[in-house]
Amino acid sequence: MKMYIKFVCGLSRLCGIAAAAMIVISVLVVVQMVWVRYVMQASSIWQTEFVTYLLVAATFIGSPYVLLTRGHVNVDLLPIYLTHRWRLVLAIFAIVLSLAFCLLIAWYGYKFWYEAWDNNWHSDTIWEVRLWIPYLAMPIGFGILSLQYIADLLSLLRGDDMPFGIDKNTTAETLS
Repeated sequence: MKMYIKFVCGLSRLCGIAAAAMIVISVLVVVQMVWVRYVMQASSIWQTEFVTYLLVAATFIGSPYVLLTRGHVNVDLLPIYLTHRWRLVLAIFAIVLSLAFCLLIAWYGYKFWYEAWDNNWHSDTIWEVRLWIPYLAMPIGFGILSLQYIADLLSLLRGDDMPFGIDKNTTAETLS
């Protein structure tokens, strides 16, 4: 179990690096597009579509890293008022529900990707990008996000992680 958790955490970190690289590449392509359009007085053909697809891919691919680092918005009003046992129950419920959602989106994302690949879909732009390429980000991102949720659940059940990151002895009274 510990090997699985360590592997998935490494994979999620790799996703974070890939997402950051995609954002940097997007910025460079936008700068190039501005140069081509306003300085060279030429038209841009592929840049807008490329940046759009890359930023969406960065969002999907980067999501496991956001979960790993707890970078998402977390409202802990209810967990603070609960006992440790009920925090654990709520955290398990939240993880299982989120995992089910991510698995569902990963499955339908895979089906959508496969349909684009199998039917040789292309975008309706001049660039005519093969759509299976940008669509691949959804099943990959949600698939790895699902693995990260499983790793979080295992860490929680093993006692390596506290529910909502709140210590056992923390209550609403100790925070005020």
